[in-house]
Order: sequence, then C-alpha cells, then structure tokens
Amino acid sequence: MAWSGLMPQWAIFCRVVDNFGDIGVCWRLARQLTQEFTFEVTLWVDDLVSFAKIRAEIDPTASTQSLEGVTVRHWAAHFSDDEVAADVVIEAFACDLPSSYIEKMKQRLSSPIWLNLEYLSAEEWVEGCHGLPSPVQGLNKYFFFPGFTAHTGGVLSEAQQRDARQGWSTANAQQFLTQLCPIGRQFCPNALTVSLFAYEPIELKPWLAGLIDGDQSVHLLVPQGRVLAEMDLANLSLRQCAEGVYQDGALTISIFPMLSQDRYDQLLWSCDLNFVRGEDSFIRAQLAGKPFIWHIYPQDDDAHRDKLDAFLLHYLADLPEETTSAVNQMMQVWNHGGDAGSAWQILLRHRAELDIHADVWRKKLLSHGDLATNLVRFVNSKVK
Repeated sequence: MAWSGLMPQWAIFCRVVDNFGDIGVCWRLARQLTQEFTFEVTLWVDDLVSFAKIRAEIDPTASTQSLEGVTVRHWAAHFSDDEVAADVVIEAFACDLPSSYIEKMKQRLSSPIWLNLEYLSAEEWVEGCHGLPSPVQGLNKYFFFPGFTAHTGGVLSEAQQRDARQGWSTANAQQFLTQLCPIGRQFCPNALTVSLFAYEPIELKPWLAGLIDGDQSVHLLVPQGRVLAEMDLANLSLRQCAEGVYQDGALTISIFPMLSQDRYDQLLWSCDLNFVRGEDSFIRAQLAGKPFIWHIYPQDDDAHRDKLDAFLLHYLADLPEETTSAVNQMMQVWNHGGDAGSAWQILLRHRAELDIHADVWRKKLLSHGDLATNLVRFVNSKVK
C-alpha cells in the first residue's frame, strides 16, 4: 500500500484484562505515535473506567474524546458497521478485532498494515517469531514482539520521558517525595524509600513483618490498588499516625491515590528500589535505572515461571555470581514463595552494585531503539 502523500491513520484496539497494564501500554504507544511522529491515532478502549484511573482527564461515559492529540473511542459491545478502517491497525495483545472492522479492512483499495502487538517476553522463541506474517481472511497480520534484544521490537520509551529522566536530580527526587508523602517523610527522613505496586504476593505479610523488625529503616510508598487489600493493615501491628500513614519499628508506610503515568515515572525515579508488576510498570522500572523486584502476572498453567526465568537470564547475565543469586532469590520468593525476610536482607547487601547495574541495563535497553520507532520503521518497510 502507499500513503498517497498523506500521513497514515493508525488505529489501536485495546481490551483491558488486568486493570492498568494493557491500557497503560496502549496509551503510551498512542501518545508517542501522535506526539513524535504526528500520526493521526485512534485508540479504541473497552474499559474507560480503568483508563481514567491513570488519566483523570478521561470521561468514562464518553463515546469519543480527545486527549493529548489522540482520539479515544469507547470500544462498545456493539461495534458500528460504519467505521472506516485505518491505514495501520494494531490489535494489542491478541484482543481480536471486531468482525465488521475486519470486513472494512478487506474492502480497502489498498490493504492496511495489520499488526498484533504481543506481550513482552524474553523467551528465546520470540526473536524467531518477531515480524512474521500470518494470513487471515485474505490479509497479512504481522506479529510484533516487544523485547530485550536487537532482534525484537524493543520497549516503549518516549523521548520526552527519556529527557525528563536524564534531568532528574537528587533534589528533584527529594522534593517529589516530600510533596507526595509529607507526613511519612517526617517520620523517616533518612529511610530507604521503596515503592510497592503488585498483585497479591504470597510472601507480602511475612515480608512486611520482617521490615518492621529489620535494622534498615524503610519508607514504603504504596499507591492504592490490589496489593493494599492484601496488606491487611488492620491485622498488622502498625499504628496509624495520620491519614494514609502507618508506622511501627523500622517501617513507615505511606498510602496515596493512583498516580498518572508521568507522575508514576517520577515516583520510580525517586525511590531507592521499586516493586513493580505486569508489563507497563515493569518496563518503567527498568527505564528508571533503579533496582527493582518484578511481580509477574500469574498464569494458570505456570507459563509465567518460564517468562520470569528467561528475563532473569538476560538481566543478570553480567553480574557476579553472588549478586545474581541475591536478585534471583528475591524475585523467585516474591513470585513463588519462600523466606522473603532472608531474601530481602541478602538483597540489601548488594544495593550499591545493583544501583550501578540498573543504570547500565537501562542504557543497554535504549541502545536497541524504542518500540514506537521500531514499529514505525517496520510499518514503513511494508508499504509498497
């Protein structure tokens, strides 16, 4: 197909499966394609309520709205037969396009570029499948895999955020944390700052108990979400010092509302260590250049175990054996159970080395190019 001298129109379809990860990735991609490439982008989302949690400007009741140049459409159960197929169509995470939309794609004079943007994985087979076409109803659908090597699509990283991260100073971090958690900061001004965003880790409560009794003062920053209910603060020994602030022993917890994506990035940049989950916050933690612990999305067939192990092979490849063991142990315990208290104490002994490694890893990721730019290059290579 040819663009006929006009900027191509892009459509991204997103079904929200896990609260924020799916829409988080799709929104970042849509915004970057609009801002950095000036494409006309429509983002179809079935769950605008979840979208509004990370972007308060979103009206969950609106069928059509605009945000930062992106047209946001509600993907309702009944999809209109009148929609015109875009030049580039992305179904995020195999969400299955509406049948009527596929018919519109088939009716175009020039076939659109159709892509399935897959979930992020470090498994070996991804490199072999990245970019491959699959014939579907007379059209070619290409599989585009985000990843951690030069033979994949890379990871989402916007120029604006890279520049902002580069200019983020220790003073910026201190100011941000003080504004976000002013009372909590008063209780532990010199504590290790740790952000916590997770599902329901089975070792959460023993880990919290260990933080209370530990030698290291910890300020735990927790945005409201699934992990907060699992913490069950009422049955821990912590006392409430102020609204959203709990303290006992060496542990202070500050709880605050969900942050916008850009503010969440700043939280990751400002903390000493970050607990993250899923895909979107997982990638942002790596781009923050700070040590992190990943809570991978659990799958019924335990496929997530292979995905975690595959990532750790890449992430830990250049670290000494003792440091590798410390990170691997904490990651495995956090995801599958074990002695979280012991694993945490061992991890803390390697903090200085992990700080350096996190920045090196960040630069390595960026050397492969960012996902949006790689995606645009791939699309352009298919234009005839």
